[in-house]
Amino acid sequence: APGLEWAGEGQGVGGKNRYVCHAAARLEMGSLWEEFNRLGTEMIVTKAGRRMFPTFQVKLSGLDPLADYVLLMDFIPLDDKRYRYAFHSSSWLAAGRAEPAAPGRIHFHPDSPAKGAQWMRQIVSFDKLKLTNNLLDDNGHIILNSMHRYQPRFHVVFVDPRRDSERFAHQNFKSFSFPETQFMAVTAYQNHRITQLKIASNPFAKGFRDGDPEP
Repeated sequence: APGLEWAGEGQGVGGKNRYVCHAAARLEMGSLWEEFNRLGTEMIVTKAGRRMFPTFQVKLSGLDPLADYVLLMDFIPLDDKRYRYAFHSSSWLAAGRAEPAAPGRIHFHPDSPAKGAQWMRQIVSFDKLKLTNNLLDDNGHIILNSMHRYQPRFHVVFVDPRRDSERFAHQNFKSFSFPETQFMAVTAYQNHRITQLKIASNPFAKGFRDGDPEP
């Protein structure tokens, strides 16, 4: 898949500078992501923007405690296909070529920039990130096409204090992709087992579990 060549880069690979070459990221709630991935993860996109569940969270290590870093995410199409859900076989089928890619946006973690020590102190959560299918969105949400597959990518960027830092831009970041976080963007859940798992594992869906749906 495009972009996955960055996953788990070795130390010092690709001429990365010393502030990022040892950076490592561990996906939190990995077993829950795996559970969704086995069923075929779906993420709701709405005009107003919808938060992801599971939330993308990582634990970082290997940063320079005193250096400044910006953390960000982007989402890349996994292929050039549009899909439809076949209910009789409970599976996704290719249904033609992908629609033109939505504007590629980046979501900056709101605590950026911050010292390496701060990023490593606790789990980094992208719980403010929202997904939308509104091509005219002006809220900074990530714009995705419904019924298309995506791979979230996570990037650690060293804030280089050198005046000519743009010359070293390619050395100053390290990217991570976790295949178990791939998902299909949808406007409504297609696989009822995904719906059940979201309700069972999402603390904000408590009302649905109790048989008393909340808005």
